[in-house]
Amino acid sequence: MIELRHITKRFGGVPALEDVSLEVRPGERLALIGENGAGKSSLMNVLYGLYQPDAGEVCFDGQAVKVKTPAEALARGVGMVHQHFTLVPTLTVTENVVLGREPTSWGRLDRARAEKEVAATCTRFGFQLDVSAVVQELSVGSQQKVEIVKALHRGVKTLILDEPTAVLTPQEADELFAVTRHLSDEGLAVVLISHKLREVLSFSTRIAVMRRGKKVAETTPAETSPEQLAGLMVGTEVPSPRERGEGQGEGPPLATLEKLTAKGLHEISLSIREGEILGIAGVDGNGQRELAEVLTGLREWSGGTFTYSGNTLRSWNPRTAREQGVAHIPEDRLRRAIISDLSVEENVSLGRQTRAPFAKGPLIDFDKRRACTTALLEANDVRPRDPKIRAGGLSGGNQQKLVVGRELDAAPKLLVVVQPTRGLDIAAVAAVREQLRDQRTRGCAVLLVSLDLDEVMELSDRIVVLCGGRVSGEFGRAEFDERLIGRCMLGVGSAPHPDPLPASQGEGDLSA
Repeated sequence: MIELRHITKRFGGVPALEDVSLEVRPGERLALIGENGAGKSSLMNVLYGLYQPDAGEVCFDGQAVKVKTPAEALARGVGMVHQHFTLVPTLTVTENVVLGREPTSWGRLDRARAEKEVAATCTRFGFQLDVSAVVQELSVGSQQKVEIVKALHRGVKTLILDEPTAVLTPQEADELFAVTRHLSDEGLAVVLISHKLREVLSFSTRIAVMRRGKKVAETTPAETSPEQLAGLMVGTEVPSPRERGEGQGEGPPLATLEKLTAKGLHEISLSIREGEILGIAGVDGNGQRELAEVLTGLREWSGGTFTYSGNTLRSWNPRTAREQGVAHIPEDRLRRAIISDLSVEENVSLGRQTRAPFAKGPLIDFDKRRACTTALLEANDVRPRDPKIRAGGLSGGNQQKLVVGRELDAAPKLLVVVQPTRGLDIAAVAAVREQLRDQRTRGCAVLLVSLDLDEVMELSDRIVVLCGGRVSGEFGRAEFDERLIGRCMLGVGSAPHPDPLPASQGEGDLSA
């Protein structure tokens, strides 16, 4: 149905794709895998009309065609759901889905008809969405669903999914794959870009592996294994993760919330000890984001107490939090972690631009900033290793590695991480998880929020489950049970949890 023939693409002289050829066949589920920066998304962006190849051609039904824009790709039946959303946050679900193809009456948007049609698409494919909701008020997982519905609503014949399950719960991922299997049975081709190898093996009918801009292998699930695929992706054997070790766990509670209430949170009580990883589990949209925002100064609370480092806080803002040793890896790196139009080195200094080593007195120390950035890029395998390029020009995975490296470089006392391995390849996931363990070992208190329950169980010393903005259960390491935790996540079970650890006496105001 579609052929990509000898595609080559360079950015500023740096090759992103080198002589890549790939077929997309009707009714198949094609998985495209590789390390961050391997060229997977770039290749699909060529097919979708976002990039123009420097060499090679795109063929539909054997005929070479120049696809100059996404509109032209959609007209030929190619839809793409990007890892970074392309939604208009101030518009409703319906308005985003029909944007560019609005049903009209007397020259104006026929809102009732549009909502009816979008609701019918959601029902057909099993997506539960409020079609009148404003997108910016939705959780990240729900916004991902809107992106998928937007493509399906346009009747595409080839659907490209770029890391579609990165923000979905296991149940939501299962629902998505059930839908896409049904679509492929009807003749629609699905291209899945993913780093989750077991997901790839269970979903796909064919697998193409890319490494450093080249296609290095094609195989099928029956002919390979996760270990073989990992080796093809990175070119070497991927080390097995180390055994889960104990944190220090003997330190005092660094941060304690007692019956804290804020928008989206209801009487939350929990403590985070120095030298431990406290995992937060829950279905997306149940208070995880709000909890992280309270701890990092992005959200005010209306009741209860927040004690940090022995001081009961009266107010808390992002600048004060950073000055008091709080680091934050947010779930949405483009909105909350980087400024796309600034250079990589400018982004590395964000939050610390007024302090050493990035400043000398009142002035920025440009030489030191460049040196620190170069070292950080090397240590965190961020590619390309050019401090001067725009941060927005990095692939999603490399942007994530940049953010993780910057936040850990500050040697925080409290590290709040939300979806830290979203969009990372297998080697980078292992590296980030090892970095979190290292932070725990040196005595840092780590709050880990992840929709990947396996990740939470692998890394955490304790797990607190949130449901409906409330604590529905707490589990010590010896009590970890996926089914029990899952029941608490869904609000159909509970586990007894102890009262929060006592905070040190004393009051203070760290906001000055």
